[in-house]
Amino acid sequence: MTETFRSFVIFAEMRTGSNLLEATLNAVKKVTCFGEAFNPYMMGWPDKDELQGITRKEREADPMLLLNALFDKPGHLPGFRYFHDHDPRVFDAIMDDRRCAKIILTRNPLESYVSTRLAWETNQWKLNETEMPIPASIDYNGDEFRRMLSDIRDFQMRVMHRLQTSGQSGFWLGYNDLRDSKVMTGLLHWLGRTDIEQVMPASDQIPQNPRSMEQKVSNFQDMQSDLQKLDPFALSQAPSFEPRRGPAVPSFLTSEAGSGLIYMPIKGGLAIHQEDWFRDLGEAAGSYTQGSLRQWKRRHPGHRSFTILRHPLRRAWDAFLHLLSAARPELRQLMRDVHRVPLPEDAKLIDLGDDQAMPLFRSFLEFLGRNLNAQTTLPTHPHWASQSAVIAGFGRFSQPDMLMREDRLGEDIAHLCQSAGITDPKTEKLEADSYPAFLSDKDLVAAARSAYMRDYIAFGFPANPE
Repeated sequence: MTETFRSFVIFAEMRTGSNLLEATLNAVKKVTCFGEAFNPYMMGWPDKDELQGITRKEREADPMLLLNALFDKPGHLPGFRYFHDHDPRVFDAIMDDRRCAKIILTRNPLESYVSTRLAWETNQWKLNETEMPIPASIDYNGDEFRRMLSDIRDFQMRVMHRLQTSGQSGFWLGYNDLRDSKVMTGLLHWLGRTDIEQVMPASDQIPQNPRSMEQKVSNFQDMQSDLQKLDPFALSQAPSFEPRRGPAVPSFLTSEAGSGLIYMPIKGGLAIHQEDWFRDLGEAAGSYTQGSLRQWKRRHPGHRSFTILRHPLRRAWDAFLHLLSAARPELRQLMRDVHRVPLPEDAKLIDLGDDQAMPLFRSFLEFLGRNLNAQTTLPTHPHWASQSAVIAGFGRFSQPDMLMREDRLGEDIAHLCQSAGITDPKTEKLEADSYPAFLSDKDLVAAARSAYMRDYIAFGFPANPE
């Protein structure tokens, strides 16, 4: 059951028409929009340093004072405009308040960008019918536009995700909706003002730049060429349906060597092989919780953290060997019965020759492609999860300082130890693995790349391990 809204927020950006929407709402009795209340550079509107009795200094110290003051209007519907670069400290409070209506206003981002640049150029931000627009054009800057586009899209996705996960809905508006009386009436009815028969859009503001884009952008041809490089439909994106992973803090190891090291292992053969080397550096400990590891980090200023990346084809081979020798028998039987990996009976797995192992590994790689794309009922096992997903999981607690590469491990470890004040990196104790020659088979290489495409792209792995 939907509760009655007691407040609202307009999620918008510069030059999306939010001034016009605010003027329309403020023309309705008992509805008040308090401008950009949490803009770091002003209080609601330009040249204001106080809003609802709260000063900028007080807002900086505690933004909830202003939020509570704005929303404390019984019998009234108050709100404000909120952009992606406004005070982030109130975002959670806004999203968690189910009685705060969320209005999402969008516009063609290129039009917003050009309009914003023109406004900065002319210092003309609003225009009424008695004023004349200042003629101007701007130089399109591709890097600047892409940064703006990324910031806005990230923020809109964040808002949408919070609405979805909390079971709330928003009222979505486009720039061209703002002069549509029926849409404005629908908005007020959605806000709970069903007593209003018709809402007329504000008429005291007119479009500032109703010229063609070619007239407003001096390097129009350059802009067209640059925009062709964008990928609005994400055609180049490697799809990922792999479940998010947790930070796996209990698997982390610390060393007292130097100023302190934290090893964040990616589960698999390499992690097991290098633990002995790590423990030889100095007194080691593990089985941490997030709280106890934070305490360790506080006690060790200057510590360094790291993880080790392995080529996806080799990682898949280690996962395959783990499946054959260390996984539960039920998992191997599930592979045979359901997932089209024709493993021999367990008793015959001990002495597989290359001619037998190679086609089985090929079938396993095909299974990995399905599993990592959520096309199987079997959860993604930590031994074969993509390294990009594992490291993203680490990031939910802490990012490693250094991503080492297996193919240059000695050099990377020497650099790491030097930065942590460790004089003897003991690289002679590092173990080198051996791999069957058939891993260079082109079909296996292609199957591994298909399964782990995101890792190949994220970390720049070559097709074949070096």
